[in-house]
Amino acid sequence: MTTNQDTVWYKMWKENSIVLRERAIVWRKEDAATRIERPSRLLRARRLGYKAKQGIVVIRMRVGTGGMRRQRPRGGRRPKHLGVTRIKQDDNMKTVANRRVLEKYPNMKLLGSYFLYKDGKHYWYEVILADPSHPSIVNDKELRKRVIKVAA
Repeated sequence: MTTNQDTVWYKMWKENSIVLRERAIVWRKEDAATRIERPSRLLRARRLGYKAKQGIVVIRMRVGTGGMRRQRPRGGRRPKHLGVTRIKQDDNMKTVANRRVLEKYPNMKLLGSYFLYKDGKHYWYEVILADPSHPSIVNDKELRKRVIKVAA
């Protein structure tokens, strides 16, 4: 079920609106992983488990595109054995963004992530993390089930 806010985002992406392009100009100048106060797409974040409380962090992650080409060896080899033609990308950009954020914040657990914007050089995702040792997360019944795994 799409809501009004979702349709506005889809329309902005489809038309490549000037608002998004201006935001991307600012985002390019920031660090790759930037902690932000509140999510840009609030409804999407709430669907993934975001709540405006302590212990929950939102990170805007920038992931570069490309990098799947290997340099062609100069020696005399058959083209089949050059190891250039069939290189595939194992992970999509979203998983790369999630992994990089979790490497930077090792004590946090992933609640979810969603797409923000893409240009010719970068993808941007917002990743929602929760601190499993924070008292407000431990006391929240819904978040406790999702974040703290019961050792069995």
